[in-house]
Amino acid sequence: MNWVRGDSLGHGTFATVNIAVPANGLTCFPSLTAVKSSDSHNASLLKNEKEILDRLGSSPYIINCFGHDHTVENGEEFYNVFLEHAAGGSLADQVKKHGGSLPEPFVRRCTKSIVEGLRHIHEHGFVHCDLKLQNVLVFDNDDVKIADFGLAKEKGEKVGKCECRGTPLFMSPEAVNNSEYEPPADIWALGCAVVEMVTGKPAWDVCGSNILSLLIRIGVGEELPKIPEDLSEEGKDFLGKCFVKDPTKRWSAEMLLKHPFIKGESFSFEKVNERLPPPSPMTHFDFPHWASTTSSPDSDEWSGWSCSPESRLRQLVADKRPEDWSESVGWMSVR
Repeated sequence: MNWVRGDSLGHGTFATVNIAVPANGLTCFPSLTAVKSSDSHNASLLKNEKEILDRLGSSPYIINCFGHDHTVENGEEFYNVFLEHAAGGSLADQVKKHGGSLPEPFVRRCTKSIVEGLRHIHEHGFVHCDLKLQNVLVFDNDDVKIADFGLAKEKGEKVGKCECRGTPLFMSPEAVNNSEYEPPADIWALGCAVVEMVTGKPAWDVCGSNILSLLIRIGVGEELPKIPEDLSEEGKDFLGKCFVKDPTKRWSAEMLLKHPFIKGESFSFEKVNERLPPPSPMTHFDFPHWASTTSSPDSDEWSGWSCSPESRLRQLVADKRPEDWSESVGWMSVR
């Protein structure tokens, strides 16, 4: 495909997203296609995303990938991946747009699509590892699809004992304690995403807290994320199945699809727009630096780790910890 880089849709630490404009007006891609690009020296996450999307195959609940190429622009080489363009932005954008929360019938609809996507991912042998509202996209026809597979991995694939990947506020107890990233970790993150859709706030109250206290609450203590009081009993029960400390007892995506919470009434964004008040300028998330990351245990910063959860948590917040928690996908929307 001959194309030129069009309007910017957003950017992160290692990648940018733009509209891909056909150079000659002819293309086998849809009329609106997004191109996600990284410079060739920092393209490992983007290449991982492309490979996993290819292996996952087609699903109505996962963003479509149309191909990839390499370009040289202003003397710099880029790796590019062509993806579906999400006109509605992310679910995080929609929560902000509609005043900080979404009505429960629409939350049910979105949750069902996310769970369908997770079932497909898990059945094909992968774990997303960074599920959150910023990584769930909304399309013109109100389809909701999981995106951003840069941190995804195969089920059973071992990661370093000291490796921390994903977003701290969405990390599961087993990920915090043991660097265990398997399908149950995605289910825990799903619960956090549902809470944020309902309340517009993170599932963990972190006002005045630091990373250490948050990770202790997730990994070592008995505390669970607070379930919204104004949620229906079905919704509370659904979240209860997600927020189980023991990953072997947490419900799977297959089991959650049978839960009554995601079989009830639902409606579209058009109805959401009719029912909700004008958008508020207030943000639902005041910790922009606590974003997705993956860190290598081979570096000097990660030496001296022990296997105990307490030692692991201390190392995560030690003076020599990685300074930038928004390393991989700290996206800034510029729509």
